[in-house]
Amino acid sequence: MMRSITEIPVLHNIPVLVRAALNVPLEGGRVASEYRLRRALPTIVYLRERGARVVLASHIGDTSTATLRPVVEELEKLIGPVAFCEVPVGARAREAVRVLRPGEVLVLENLRRDPGEVAGSIEFARELAALADVFVQDSFDTCHRAHASIVRLPALLPAYAGFELLDEIRELSKALSPRHPSFAIIGGAKFSTKEAVLTRLLATYDHVFVGGALANDFLKAKGQEVGESLISDTSPDELQKVLAHPRLLLPIDSRIEDGRIEDHGPKTIELLVDLVNNARTILWNGPLGEYEKGFTAATDAVAEAIAGSGAYSVVGGGDTAVELERRGLLERYSFVSIGGGAMLEFLAKGTLPGLAALG
Repeated sequence: MMRSITEIPVLHNIPVLVRAALNVPLEGGRVASEYRLRRALPTIVYLRERGARVVLASHIGDTSTATLRPVVEELEKLIGPVAFCEVPVGARAREAVRVLRPGEVLVLENLRRDPGEVAGSIEFARELAALADVFVQDSFDTCHRAHASIVRLPALLPAYAGFELLDEIRELSKALSPRHPSFAIIGGAKFSTKEAVLTRLLATYDHVFVGGALANDFLKAKGQEVGESLISDTSPDELQKVLAHPRLLLPIDSRIEDGRIEDHGPKTIELLVDLVNNARTILWNGPLGEYEKGFTAATDAVAEAIAGSGAYSVVGGGDTAVELERRGLLERYSFVSIGGGAMLEFLAKGTLPGLAALG
């Protein structure tokens, strides 16, 4: 059974390795949003206040060359001095942990600088385990990955769940048993990554809207002309089971630019807002339309409607939290998940490899 961080029996002067969610967006080498760092703070502060020697491990970006140094600089603004080790494991990392005093915090360099992290190497996990006496998993956003720090490390040290991870499990579990009327919105792309969650949601939610580029696949399968719009290589036959479900909703009009569907049209936006206003539970994952190209009408309208709905609202996926923060809407949602793929997989299966590894 998964144990909470509050169950760690002794913390004073104990080196505790925390797999933290420090994968924040960077712009020009600086942290663009500190939202994830703020979500990581309860676990860090809890350990510091009890005199633990806190060692934070994370990845950053999509490459093995990215560095966590900008994250350290931003974290220092929130909690004061933070040490930084330029390697994730090895003699230098062990020495950096050794000299920590009770209540001090150390950030290790990007775990993915070592290929053993993504490969799920037991050898790399053993090197991480050599840095501490206790392990705390607090990176929900990567718990769907079979990486060394996610699935290997918990078997090598006494392992516990941090506060951010526990929050995610609690709130997403609520979303799996929605109050009715309930409304789910799934955007983004790639039907192959959404099929399982769509099947689960169609069984539990009153209405499930498929939007964004993902909707193009469904519209094409229904025989609608989609021109040069972004579509996947999913065959129409693969879509039929979901497409035929009576609770499934698709866009009823579109904004088209240069022969491409770029966003949902005004009638679809009106439909979405009406459904939001009548729902008691709202689940939203992924943008609507090609948001990154400036086609934001549907996404913005839905974001505002959910924020003002009074419903229990759960949202996640990509940089959704960053955008809600920019628009000043973050605090008006019941829960904002830091997970994209992890959120979808948890909703589909009720667990994740990283959670199962905690016991």
